[in-house]
Order: sequence, then structure tokens, then C-alpha cells
Amino acid sequence: MLRQARLWRLWRRPLVARVPAANLGGREVASGVFPLGNTSPGALNIFDRNLKRKQKNWAAQQPEPMKFDYLREEVGNRIADRIYDISRDFTLALDVGCGRGYIAQHLNKETVGKFFQTDIAENALKNSLETEIPTVSVLADEEFLPFRENTFDLVVSSLSLHWVNDLPRALEQIHYVLKPNGVFVGAMFGGDTLYELRCSLQLAETEREGGFSPHISPFTAVNDLGHLLGRAGFNTLTVVTIKRIK
Repeated sequence: MLRQARLWRLWRRPLVARVPAANLGGREVASGVFPLGNTSPGALNIFDRNLKRKQKNWAAQQPEPMKFDYLREEVGNRIADRIYDISRDFTLALDVGCGRGYIAQHLNKETVGKFFQTDIAENALKNSLETEIPTVSVLADEEFLPFRENTFDLVVSSLSLHWVNDLPRALEQIHYVLKPNGVFVGAMFGGDTLYELRCSLQLAETEREGGFSPHISPFTAVNDLGHLLGRAGFNTLTVVTIKRIK
């Protein structure tokens, strides 16, 4: 059971635009991945990003992906709904940690002019879902986005940021590539996700082993998330907590 996922809508405060988004690439997959095994200076290396890339590449090649992608499909649809709620169009958009493109498939070309989709797994990009929006696939790590400042009108992210080792840096990177008054809409697992499973594993292991080790990934608490977003430079924050997705 998914207890909490975080959906938030963010507007970036006005900044002085510096670099236009002129020559950003073609239709082919471009590479912007930071050397594997590296992490941000001073960041705690909780997740093995090399292993995570292999896992995502493996998952992207499995037959009948709808059998296990239903959650990402649902969250991608909900993010698209929130984008439609915003009364403006977006010339250039970016999906950070896009997977197989779970958000773009629910959007139309009247709302988004061009979509850049980034992911650390090349197989996910090569097997992306169809969309009517012109797209460019870019192989890139969420913590090291290979784009210039003030490039995108819209940045989205669906169930990807909870896997990064340096969430503050990832949020700063997103803020950096957004244009003044740009919009960020994202979703990630919140602090109480899989709470019952976490407690059950801890109790069982303590009873049998006399102690326990973590078996569930750590998730960001909603209070900490607001602070991190503000520190990254975002303002006009809206955080929505979804208790359960059926």
C-alpha cells in the first residue's frame, strides 16, 4: 500500500534571464550523465546509482510493462491534470527522471510545445511511450542536469527524486534550469510510505536477531521538503499529500 506520495506545484521567483534555449539538441538520445559512481560533494551516498541504473534498464526491457508500471502511470496522469489546471501554455518543458515517459503521454501539443525527457537509464528512453508532443531524449542524472540556466518554462518529475543521493542539489538544479516565473510540478514518495511494512520488518528482525537493519528506502518528510524547496530558491509552494492510491 502506498500511504503518502507528495505532489507539489512551484513557481520560481523572478530572476534575470541569461542564456536562451536555442541549440539544445536533436531527436536522438544525447548523453549528459555524470561519471557513474560519483555523487555530489559532501552528499551521503545512500543509493548505489550504478545499480539503480541497471535496475531501471532491466525493468524497461521487460515484456508487458503495464503489469508493474500502473503506479507510475497513475501518478503521471495526476501530474498532467495539475498542469492542465494552470492557465498558461509552456513552450519548452523538461521531465526529470522520466522513465518511459509517463507524464508526456497524458499531455497535448497545445499545452506543451516541446518536451525534453531525461533519465539515467538509456533503455527507458529508447522504449518511451508515444506522445503527440515533439520530444528529445537526454541521458542524464537528476543531480547533474546538462542544461543552461533559465531554459525551461516547465519542469516535471514523477516518482524519481526519492532515489537521488543529494536531493537539495537536485532541487537546485531544477530551479537553475527553470525560466523566471517557470513552474515545477513533481511527485515523490513521502516520509510515511510503506510505514506498516517498515514497522513489521523492524519488529520481526528485532525479535529474531536482537536488532534490525533498514530494508526500506528512507523518504523525505513533508516538513523537510518545504524547507528544501525554499532553500533551493522556490517560492509560492503548494504541497498536496495523497494518503492512498488504489
